[in-house]
Amino acid sequence: MQHTLKTSVTFVGNGLHSGAPARMTVRPAAAGHGIWFKRTDIEIGDSMIPAIYDLVERTPLCTRLVNEAGVSVSTVEHIMAALAGCGVHNALIEIDGPEVPIMDGSSVDFVRGIMTRGVRQQAAPVLAYQVLKTITVEKDGASATLMPADGLEIEFTIDFADAAIGRQTRRMDMRNGSFVRELSDSRTFCRRADVEAMRANGLALGGTLENAVVVDGADVLTPGGLRHADEAVRHKMLDALGDLYMAGGPILGRYVGEKAGHSLTNTLLRTLFETPGAVRPILCSPEQAALLPGQGLIWSEIPQVA
Repeated sequence: MQHTLKTSVTFVGNGLHSGAPARMTVRPAAAGHGIWFKRTDIEIGDSMIPAIYDLVERTPLCTRLVNEAGVSVSTVEHIMAALAGCGVHNALIEIDGPEVPIMDGSSVDFVRGIMTRGVRQQAAPVLAYQVLKTITVEKDGASATLMPADGLEIEFTIDFADAAIGRQTRRMDMRNGSFVRELSDSRTFCRRADVEAMRANGLALGGTLENAVVVDGADVLTPGGLRHADEAVRHKMLDALGDLYMAGGPILGRYVGEKAGHSLTNTLLRTLFETPGAVRPILCSPEQAALLPGQGLIWSEIPQVA
């Protein structure tokens, strides 16, 4: 069955790219509502933005949603991953600015906030999207694929010249709380050489060594080092889960990303839904729902981070 939060939860922080302070409250919503953002600082015009793939403005460094009135909210991927990973299907996310707070650069603060409040079952079955045909998109040596599978699986490969990252591959079945347990605390990352270039282009203005893993060759500059030896690829899988949740419901399929980013994953979703016979909506049986992220969560398995 569908789920929403039992009570609202609020997060306060700064945007990673804008550097602007943000206050975000995730509120319960009725069955069938889906995930929507509401810009509370917009007094005139349409302030509501549904979290759906065809409203994503494809950018390389974050996921930005833009409604028909031009109102946007960016860097939504980490809260979307947390909602998907906690099995929350309906929520209204009120935010007083254009960018979701980055917190520590991962989804773990969002997960802990949601699970502290708890989730409640609603009187409607989960609407999921079952992949029926293998779809692949490619660009500039990167690729993203969705293929049929009983549940949701994510496989990702990255390859960086910096020895602190190098080539990493990981594959996971997303059932039984695996996102919360193994991916939710993995932080966004970047190379030191890219930081100045991003800031010169008005990006990463809120980035610090406390909310991102910064590497320089073989060195990890962030205090405390890595949370996982393969934290970088785990974070890419976190991003992919959040971006895939923009389908409008859980995906039943296997996602394979090779050096893929937000933009390519969004292109993959658009291609999937534009290809006749490639995907179908289904109302999940109890057996199918048991294969989705958000099932089997255990509080003690949520990572404890400083």
